[in-house]
Amino acid sequence: MLHHLSFGVADIDRAAAFYDATLAALGYGRVWEDIEDGEPDSAVGYGLETGKDLFAIKQRGTAASPPGAGFHLAFTAPSREAVDRFHTAALAHGGQDNGAPGLRPDYGPHYYAAFVIDPDGYRIEAVINRAP
Repeated sequence: MLHHLSFGVADIDRAAAFYDATLAALGYGRVWEDIEDGEPDSAVGYGLETGKDLFAIKQRGTAASPPGAGFHLAFTAPSREAVDRFHTAALAHGGQDNGAPGLRPDYGPHYYAAFVIDPDGYRIEAVINRAP
């Protein structure tokens, strides 16, 4: 149903360093970028194939404002180990822990996830929901 999703960020360089590390842990990478120092339209797209982004970050400076409680974005992970790597990378690159990696039996018997808050305040998750 969704084509892509974008987050407005205060500092594109900081956000890109965070998402480069956390999304690489899940097997995703930069598929395009348009970064010019200080330019309000600087952006980076992430996905699996060059030119095909599913997620983007866009420079918005002080106008960047994450949605409030109730909103979060969950990224698909290829394995439980990838969820663990995502969480470790997020904390090492300015993210805040919002739920350590582990099973979430309330969501299902195989729902394994980690939750973090990115440097701009967005709540994100990495999840795999299948038997090991």
